[in-house]
Amino acid sequence: MRTRLRRFVVTAVALLTASATLPAAAAERQDRQEHPSHGGLSAVIRYTEYGIPHIVAKDYANLGFGTGWAQAADQVCTLADGFVTLRGERSRYFGPDAAPDGSLSSAAKNLSSDLYFRGVREAGTVEKLLAEPAPRGPGRDAKDLMRGWAAGYNAWLAQNRVTDPACRGADWVRPVTQLDVAARGFALAVLGGQGRGIDGITAAQPPATAPAGTAAPQETGSASASGTTGTPNAQATARAARELFDNADMGSNAVAFSGATTADGRGLLLGNPHYPWQGGRRFWQMQQTIPGRLDVQGGALLGSATISIGHTARVAWSHTVATGVTLNLHQLTLDPADPTSYLVDGTSERMTRRSVTVAVKDGAPVTRTQWWTRYGPVVTSLGSQLPLPWTSTTAYALGDPNAANLRASDTALGFAKARDTAGVLAALRRTQGLPWVNTIAADSGGHSLFTQSQVIPRITDDLAQRCSTPLGKVTYPSSGVAVLDGSRGDCALGSDPDAVQPGIFGPAKMPVLRDAPYAENSNDSAWLANADRPVTGYERVFGTIGTQRSMRTRGAVEDVAAMAGRGRLTVRDLQAHQFANRVPAGDLAADDVARACAALPGGTATGSDGRAVDVTEACGVLAAWDHSMDTGSRGALFFDRFWRKLTAAVPAAQLWKVPFSAADPVRTPNTLNTGAAGFATALADTVTELGAAGISPDEKLGAHQFVVRGGERIPVPGGTESLGVWNKVEPVWNPAAGGYTEVTTGSSYIQAVGWDGSRCPVARTLLTYSQSSNPNSPHYSDQTRLFSGERWVTSRFCEKDILSSPGLRVVRVGERR
Repeated sequence: MRTRLRRFVVTAVALLTASATLPAAAAERQDRQEHPSHGGLSAVIRYTEYGIPHIVAKDYANLGFGTGWAQAADQVCTLADGFVTLRGERSRYFGPDAAPDGSLSSAAKNLSSDLYFRGVREAGTVEKLLAEPAPRGPGRDAKDLMRGWAAGYNAWLAQNRVTDPACRGADWVRPVTQLDVAARGFALAVLGGQGRGIDGITAAQPPATAPAGTAAPQETGSASASGTTGTPNAQATARAARELFDNADMGSNAVAFSGATTADGRGLLLGNPHYPWQGGRRFWQMQQTIPGRLDVQGGALLGSATISIGHTARVAWSHTVATGVTLNLHQLTLDPADPTSYLVDGTSERMTRRSVTVAVKDGAPVTRTQWWTRYGPVVTSLGSQLPLPWTSTTAYALGDPNAANLRASDTALGFAKARDTAGVLAALRRTQGLPWVNTIAADSGGHSLFTQSQVIPRITDDLAQRCSTPLGKVTYPSSGVAVLDGSRGDCALGSDPDAVQPGIFGPAKMPVLRDAPYAENSNDSAWLANADRPVTGYERVFGTIGTQRSMRTRGAVEDVAAMAGRGRLTVRDLQAHQFANRVPAGDLAADDVARACAALPGGTATGSDGRAVDVTEACGVLAAWDHSMDTGSRGALFFDRFWRKLTAAVPAAQLWKVPFSAADPVRTPNTLNTGAAGFATALADTVTELGAAGISPDEKLGAHQFVVRGGERIPVPGGTESLGVWNKVEPVWNPAAGGYTEVTTGSSYIQAVGWDGSRCPVARTLLTYSQSSNPNSPHYSDQTRLFSGERWVTSRFCEKDILSSPGLRVVRVGERR
């Protein structure tokens, strides 16, 4: 049987590689809606356990075709919903006031999302980026992948029936073009910049009372924008800016170990990205192979034709969301004669006016004007808590260099072709395409790498010192958000000679750590990627130096430093670390909490409602708790709920008796202040809360932290951000339904990768929420059950491993004419 399968696959690949390549002229023409491929494309897809596809094709266009086909088979409804967003049609199909899922922007309502993305499309923004020659624009291989992906998605739609109830029979499930695929990449690139300001961009309108001779802005339709007046409070704005970036819905952990710490002198990598469990920012597993040219395996973001986090035969990499601030503001001094003009070096410049119309379900179309400047769009807010009012004298423009960056696919291809960590770093320097992540990598030669090579505005500390407005003098030091004086030409961002586009930092300015025994990041700045070799010398916009680290960073550095110190590490050690589920906050505080709890007079504490609550049982449970978030852990749920209440009630400065010290950043602050006002109240309120939900303090975590798939409760291990657990999960508390009943974000595509001297990497992977979002798919929850049981998938990378899969299914897919 194996011989027949091998012969079949070799024959299929030979058929693919023998067929003629597309004419160059055809590949360069504008895509057509019906056939973005301009000809018949095909690929061989070999499915192994858990529905993981291994896609083989003769070139990049055909590889994109197979990728688009296979993604559509698993995720057609999620993908189609995203394309509705990118076409600016959510209001048309789902109504203007509903909220999008947040995968592709921060827009609060469909209408603002549509106004932004429709405006992007009508301005030709993505087409212009596609037309840019490399390296400023995407290269030929990346564009062929996008073109092929669109053709593969369309072919799947044409040849298959949608069974997912989320979009079965929906008229918004339509064919796509290369432009749609590229627009998805654009939306992901600007998530940290324009994507944060969509509501403020689409709501921005000049003051209602315009000077004589100036036409007031016109708006029609069923929804209206509201203006804001006044000057933002600097301290409140700084606080809101910090929260805007602290409360991002994505994070991650990753660690690379060098050969100095491993059993065989080769590198090791553990990647644990924390991404949404629902919607368009899910990962999806695959292997992509062009014989003799490309062979890479890992997790791709939905709608992407390239692997984001993965490994080859020689190198593995992961990403963590970086602290670099990917946007800046220019404060505009408005022309006294016209609030839609602004002054630069005393000369008045008119804003560019973009009128955008959006169709609305069961209502009249909405037309709204957007206002753009040399610095970017005018914005009147960033998030719900950061107002930036447009007055008769002042407005704010949002700068986002990633609005000119469509190079992430080229960076991903560079990683896929790299032979070692030096090749990964070279790809980053050559393409400069990653918008908001760090890169951590290891290779079979024993090298490790951390680098914060991302596209961020070229805000030097000197520029911020010279050009910050009074507001910026508060926001930049505290949050990294620069507010520059837009009335001065010398306050432009300038250019580095090694940067591929103006206004961004070049590779020479990026924080880099090479060949450290370990290189770790948990979404804090580059400073403590290795506690023994701190990274310094970078500008404030990249992140902080010498400041308090998060509980997750502290726990992670403690653990990986100890692992490196023990040495002789293998992939098994990475697997054990992923599911250790240690609670750093518990190790620091739980014993003190138990002792203080037991010392309460009469075993009672007063709740926030003024009632006395018996906490005796809880004291004993906390004393016996194992300080883990395993599904079988008793006391974990109680400490989790207590810790949330305590940290919400007690200011950070009052929480610990020993304050933070930059000289001992991993172990400080410490020693819980159990005498703080709110401590006993948090205990009482936790007992009351669990009691009202019918949950006793000593119940197992997995009985009340779970997801429901197919009517079945699947326990979920791990813990929340404030607890510091490496295996992070952010569940939704629903006591009426039994506790934590869904996960919004957390551990997603996990990989533990090493090498043993053979041609095949030693890799274990896990996609926590499984390959398909279709409840009718056999791969809707199979890996979620593995995650629950802390089990892994053995990666099948080499041919012998793929062909020996007991579940091997080989499919040849192609266009039909």
